[in-house]
Amino acid sequence: MSDNLKVPTMASYLAEGKQPEVLFWVGCAGSFDDRAKKITKAFVKILNNINVDFAVLGTEEGCTGDPAKRAGNEFLFQMQAMTNIEVLNAYEVKKIVTACPHCFNTLKNEYPSLGGKYEVIHHTQFLKQLLNEGRLKVEGGKFKGKRITYHDPCYLGRANGEYEAPRDLLRKLEVELVEMKSCKSKGLCCGAGGAQMFKDAEKGDKEVNIHRTEQAVDVKPEVIAAGCPFCNTMMTDGVKNKEKQDEIEVLDVVEMIANAEDL
Repeated sequence: MSDNLKVPTMASYLAEGKQPEVLFWVGCAGSFDDRAKKITKAFVKILNNINVDFAVLGTEEGCTGDPAKRAGNEFLFQMQAMTNIEVLNAYEVKKIVTACPHCFNTLKNEYPSLGGKYEVIHHTQFLKQLLNEGRLKVEGGKFKGKRITYHDPCYLGRANGEYEAPRDLLRKLEVELVEMKSCKSKGLCCGAGGAQMFKDAEKGDKEVNIHRTEQAVDVKPEVIAAGCPFCNTMMTDGVKNKEKQDEIEVLDVVEMIANAEDL
């Protein structure tokens, strides 16, 4: 990564005989998708800024297997999962943070039965923990008073019951938080979950992401906040489909915190 970011690997920690506080699981989107890379960098900037001891696996990180499992290929999922678990256990990893709810859900709920038992948290939960401990300070900055709506990622919200951490962080930015028609436990999928991201659209009169974006646009936000790289892509594409597309930004919660701090 550029931008003078410090991104140590687990291998470099092991060479020094040390263990980081947390492993940052970057995920496929955060590693390869140009838009999602910005989310990865924003998160690293925050961690660097407050001196959190973290490391990544780098080239040793593989896909968690979420798309394979959701698409019905259990054999491929178990192969991918076992490879990752061997690496994680070799490094004696205890705590994992990730900016992808799909990785979060798979690592947290599906790896334990295969021998991968870790404390797994979403990046918004981790930042909330740091905030509670007084290690992170979040101020309004450029988002103060702006009208924001938050889209709940399915695998963070409905699958794992986390609705408040991202909203608490947004409130700390002193925004005007407005909820769309379907939110929290009644949240609507962005259209990318369950490996839908990688397959052609099925027959119907409207794409799911367009329908979801319309719900967001209805509350007239200046920013649609997201907590998932796939949701970010789908909502961005949905906004591009609308007339006033230049007036609405789609940003991950951590991007908003990093931008507010001018990191």
